[in-house]
Amino acid sequence: MSKGPGLFSDIGKKAKDLLTKDYSSDQKVSISTYSSAGVALTSTAVKKGVVSTGDVAAQYKHKNAVIDVKVDAESNISTTLTFTDIIQSTKTIASFKLLDYNSGKLEVQYFHDHATLTTAFGLKQSPVIDVSANIGTPSFAIGAEAGYDTANGSFPKYTAGISVTRPDSCASIILGDKGDSIKASYLHYLDQPKKSAAVTEITRKFSTNENTFTVGGSFAIDHLTQVKARLNNHGRLGALLQHEIVPKSVMTLSGEVDTKALDRNPRFGLAIALKP
Repeated sequence: MSKGPGLFSDIGKKAKDLLTKDYSSDQKVSISTYSSAGVALTSTAVKKGVVSTGDVAAQYKHKNAVIDVKVDAESNISTTLTFTDIIQSTKTIASFKLLDYNSGKLEVQYFHDHATLTTAFGLKQSPVIDVSANIGTPSFAIGAEAGYDTANGSFPKYTAGISVTRPDSCASIILGDKGDSIKASYLHYLDQPKKSAAVTEITRKFSTNENTFTVGGSFAIDHLTQVKARLNNHGRLGALLQHEIVPKSVMTLSGEVDTKALDRNPRFGLAIALKP
């Protein structure tokens, strides 16, 4: 694949991941193993409040193809097939649930040194067709996405964005919700390995005149331990501690509290991922 501007979904992704990734109020344990045939197996158990769920996922890679199969506690079977370079500089992703023929989806991504194009649609009658495009370079990109509902001839969504990426920082602006919201974010790395960073995000929704301002950051205590925190103007304070127990096996302890309603119980989450 080319090292071009990336997908439209990459705009603002680094800042979003720092503010949201790994924050959870659930209890989750996942264990991964590898078979002699090269199949990666992952068993996951999740407890959300008083509800417990689980699933088993398998992944097999062969040349330019990746096959993912997941079976959950309700016996739903989800399958994703990913093919790289069937046509040069493309990635094709097909996903579906067995016995649910309306769940099928096909996505094709095309990568060029100065542009990327993605088309996705459901494998059913009168599907919604999503199209996105990005033009630029790895350091500067501008793009847009839109969804077209073939059933009624309407556009349920359209979004535009711009991003600027430098070796030590990245910034983005996204106009979303069919022009009803705008989000601006800025992330700055504090060290060369890019394990410590600070981020700011501002979102405004025009229809309600509501503004949300969020600041956050991550800090590497050592090569095995990292802490993250975030706070918005509505008083939601979140923090997490992530520690690599053994190589590739990580424990994450997270929590969130409403500083404007301290009488409410804070939320805590624990996630353990064990890998060989």
